[in-house]
Amino acid sequence: MTDNVTDNKARSRYELVTDGHTAFAAYEIAGQVITFTHTIVPEALQGQGIASRLIAAALADVRARGLKLIPECEFVRAYLEKHPDQKDLLA
Repeated sequence: MTDNVTDNKARSRYELVTDGHTAFAAYEIAGQVITFTHTIVPEALQGQGIASRLIAAALADVRARGLKLIPECEFVRAYLEKHPDQKDLLA
């Protein structure tokens, strides 16, 4: 994982801890498909690009693991629109 993003498998979410706050992207995995359900960034961290850093690292891990992606999360969908080079990950 890059940018101190970790995959907390026990909680089914990628996490990025900054200044004592945890931003996360929750997911569900079925077979070789990961579904991102929602992304949460604490108010204290908003407006700093934390969600983009979190999703960029999460998608790098998804790619490394050979998974495909379903973006139920609105932020992940918007991220993919801004980064069409990542759309090959879509299931």
